[in-house]
Amino acid sequence: MSRRFFPSAAVLGTAALAFVGGCASYTAKPIVPATMAGALEQRTLADPGLTRLVDTALPQHAGAGSATWDLSTLTLAALYFHPEMEISRSKLALARAGVTTAGQIPNPTLSLDPTRHGVIIDPSPWTVGILLNVVLEIGGKREKRLEQARHLVDAAREDLATAEWQVRGGVRSSLLDLWAAEGRLRLIGQRKAVQAEIVAFLERRFAAGDASALDVARERINLSQARLAERDSERQAADARARLATAIGVPLRALAPVQISLATFDRPAEAPDLAALSAGALRQTALRERTDVLGLLAEYEAAQSALRLEVARQFPNITLGPGYTYDQGDELYTLGLDAELPIFNQNQGPIAEAEARRGAAAARFIALQAKIIGEIDQATERYKAAVRSLATADELVRAQARRRRQIERSVRLGEVDRLARLTADQEQAVVDLARFEALVQQREALAAVEDAVQQPMFDGGGSAPKSGTSTPVRGMPFQPAPGNTGR
Repeated sequence: MSRRFFPSAAVLGTAALAFVGGCASYTAKPIVPATMAGALEQRTLADPGLTRLVDTALPQHAGAGSATWDLSTLTLAALYFHPEMEISRSKLALARAGVTTAGQIPNPTLSLDPTRHGVIIDPSPWTVGILLNVVLEIGGKREKRLEQARHLVDAAREDLATAEWQVRGGVRSSLLDLWAAEGRLRLIGQRKAVQAEIVAFLERRFAAGDASALDVARERINLSQARLAERDSERQAADARARLATAIGVPLRALAPVQISLATFDRPAEAPDLAALSAGALRQTALRERTDVLGLLAEYEAAQSALRLEVARQFPNITLGPGYTYDQGDELYTLGLDAELPIFNQNQGPIAEAEARRGAAAARFIALQAKIIGEIDQATERYKAAVRSLATADELVRAQARRRRQIERSVRLGEVDRLARLTADQEQAVVDLARFEALVQQREALAAVEDAVQQPMFDGGGSAPKSGTSTPVRGMPFQPAPGNTGR
């Protein structure tokens, strides 16, 4: 008896050792709020990991930790630090793990049923039964599960690319606001200086009895308004810097020691072809290749695969049960066959649910494309209007420049006094500021076009992720920034 069961025991022992050796172990990774907050507060743009990322992705910006930071490098910093990126990367990792789950083959089950009879002694008091159940999946269910899981990975990858675009957009918008605030501050400062000269000139005239108190008061009010506008521009600049830090994912003090370049907004990329934007290749490319479009398309394909899987589940799996029984000296061999009988239902409910989910995915895709069409149309019209406003402002600047030259000539000839020249300077400052506001609107409209078509319009797009391309950001083996996770 003992000799007969030693081989079975050895097999069971080997299987047990293989099971234990292949098992994963749990490692606790607690999150300590104080530690995490401290790591977030200590973030700087001199982070060694960020420096390596910039050097690898943008070799022309190598050494950015001690140089000027522009839209490209700050976008990389945001992709490195921003918590939304870690969330999207975690979702992608989860989807990839789903592929492993979908590809798993069902484990067999083993039953062991030893029984000892107290009365029977000869030939043996033992009855021992061993039954092994092996599940055979029918209808290609495993392949369909894998297909669905891989489509979900594609969807998660496109969602990550969409998050990259959104992070870039946040950095660009904050930098654009900072550029606008600093430009206003500079032009308002020039206007304030001219206004102060006018007030001083009129006060001297008033003291000599050549100007009215009303004229002096009016110009003093204008000077006070210029000072208040200057303070407001300083507030806007400070607010823009704080929002820039948030868009990157670092504390505000991390921006204090670095120099930020805003030159990309002085010289943006070539203006978009409005014909291509309205009805041409640029519009069609956006409708087909925006990352959110590709993401929803992958989700639809996953819904298709899910429906195919539910259809395959109409055909039940088969369970084979080879068994061996030692029954009081007799050896018995059995082969069991087990299958669910699809009598009361043929999986109609899950099939209907999967078909409805496929329909919902198709509806979301159509709604997204309709939304993109609306965004492109709005961005196009806004950009056209901004271009017209900027052209009008340029004409006003040129007209005022001509008027100013005429007044300067009259001052040299002694035909008008110095107040006329100061007034012309003031008018020039007002027109310059109006022209700058039109320029800001044109840049903001260009940013809306960039968001609508997911095509870089600033800084040459060196750091802009784009689905289907091999940009430095896309496919970069990111490492989580310190403080993002409990690792």
